[in-house]
Amino acid sequence: MSGQLHLSRITGETLEDGKRHDHNKYIVKTIVHYDDQGNALIATAGWDGKVVIYKPNLSMPPRLEEPFATIALPTKPESIVFLQHPDSRQPVLLLSRTDSTCIYYYSIEAQPRLLGQQNLAPHSNAWVAFTPSSIEPCPTDPTLIAVGTSSIPHMKLMIVRALFPPWNETRPAEAAAAQVPSRTSLLDESPGTLTQASQARAALAVAEREAAAIQIYCSTLAPQTAYSTPAVTWRPDGSGVWVNGDDGVVRGIEAISGKIIATLRGHEPGSKVRCLWSGVIEAEDSREEYLVSGGFDQQLIVWTIGQS
Repeated sequence: MSGQLHLSRITGETLEDGKRHDHNKYIVKTIVHYDDQGNALIATAGWDGKVVIYKPNLSMPPRLEEPFATIALPTKPESIVFLQHPDSRQPVLLLSRTDSTCIYYYSIEAQPRLLGQQNLAPHSNAWVAFTPSSIEPCPTDPTLIAVGTSSIPHMKLMIVRALFPPWNETRPAEAAAAQVPSRTSLLDESPGTLTQASQARAALAVAEREAAAIQIYCSTLAPQTAYSTPAVTWRPDGSGVWVNGDDGVVRGIEAISGKIIATLRGHEPGSKVRCLWSGVIEAEDSREEYLVSGGFDQQLIVWTIGQS
């Protein structure tokens, strides 16, 4: 909660050059990305409205050096994930912010660029319908993301196709400003002129594309309040997701239909499930799927997941 980032051994011992203090408020999320050459990226999101990106030195012993880049945001970041841009094959940081229904795409550069944004409530008339509080890419299709929202009284789950903005050298806002003439007429439809009518048509086209990218939008029936922290994790085969709840229950949602197909009760009733992990552990002669849930009841529960 001090805003520090520690690089530690498995024993818990912090490495000599493995400590940074670049946030001045609580760090809410830390993610790691490895490229094909084994180089690492670390990103931290804090309540000071910043996302800090590091390129750690992985020589022995590993070291945390000065931040590679910093992204200053107008509101607190909620969730961050690394994705790979389909055109440039470069890593992209996808993030959500408090009081916004959009997810934002940033390039990973010394001066990160806002490549664009994707509204998850394109046709909503409300100022803020929800906040995308937990974002997780599908393990079998990284362009498909699961989003757990801050909706009250129950968490909503969205399965959304990521709409990557073009990888170019011009910020979207600058590009749009460059096309706006000093004076326009509503009826002026000459080529190259941006009018109110053409702006409305372009905005509608974008909204329709964003709406078409939403494949599932459903209620999980997982109770939560304004102080809850939604958590979502995919099954390893991409067939569904697990979501947490404030009632001590973990729910399994089928990705193709949005139906609740599993309800796991193990935590104390009425206690919050705080974190989730799902994956496969392979041994010499076995391959088992597991789910791990941690709750405010101070329990860490390991679930064995069947194939049905």
